[in-house]
Amino acid sequence: MQRWHPISILLLSAACLLAQGTPGIDNDQAHIVVAHDRPHVKGKLHEHKLDRVMIYLQPGRQDFVTQEGKKYTLAWNAGDVKWSPAAGTHTSEIVSDVPVTIVEVEVKKPGDPAVKVTTPLDPLRVDPKNYKLEFENSKVRVIRVKFAAHQGAPLHEHQLNRVVVYLTDQNTRLTSPDGKVETTVHKAGEFSWGGATKHKEDNLMDGPFEAIIVEFKS
Repeated sequence: MQRWHPISILLLSAACLLAQGTPGIDNDQAHIVVAHDRPHVKGKLHEHKLDRVMIYLQPGRQDFVTQEGKKYTLAWNAGDVKWSPAAGTHTSEIVSDVPVTIVEVEVKKPGDPAVKVTTPLDPLRVDPKNYKLEFENSKVRVIRVKFAAHQGAPLHEHQLNRVVVYLTDQNTRLTSPDGKVETTVHKAGEFSWGGATKHKEDNLMDGPFEAIIVEFKS
């Protein structure tokens, strides 16, 4: 019998929420596509013209076959995040046995070498225990944030525009340098858009909080 990690159960519930509809993001930097893929159903021949950041809400495996007949398999765990460069024409099929939901962050613009994170309040510097770099390239910087129950982060700064994809529920208190307090609440599987900001952060929940942050270098 397959054993499910607790985050997998949370994220499977998130897929149901997404199926009901989550407010979309489509601006000059990013477009969010939420893919709900059933197992053992071969997709039509298609092409991805934009680079993407892929956030996987359940564990799974997927076969790809290029137009030339080359086959390869990709596997992931719940909560994994991967870079997917623009690809040629291919088909795809989930070959694991449960449906999967994938949040695809399409990157619309090329990276700008002049766009850099220069602040000394970069969360990777201020709070390296809770903010971890997943990967970085010329277009994006992708960070995983995790807080234990009732844990928080000191004052830090997000310099770049960003998409946040929530891997767990969120109930967070944000406190700006001038003392203004805001509470943000999301369900696992939802996502949001954010601009440059400075704040302290406190997880108000009795359980852990986890999210993926995709920052845009454009």
